[in-house]
Amino acid sequence: MTLFLQIMLIVLSVLLVLLVLLHRAKGGGLSSLFGGGMQSSLAGSSVAEKNLDRMTLFVIALWVICIIGIGLLIKLG
Repeated sequence: MTLFLQIMLIVLSVLLVLLVLLHRAKGGGLSSLFGGGMQSSLAGSSVAEKNLDRMTLFVIALWVICIIGIGLLIKLG
């Protein structure tokens, strides 16, 4: 069970990084250093962005559950 949760944690971590990188930059931040600040900001968000937000939150929830599960298995084992 621990091995399964560790593999899931690695897969979810990589997926989470990819999902976060897919988000459009909304502030100046580091993205403006690489030319991201030049884009025009459109008012409102599209359906694709909302779905991307939902998928990101779902993966975050699974990631947290895996971490809690691994922590409990380590504590009990």
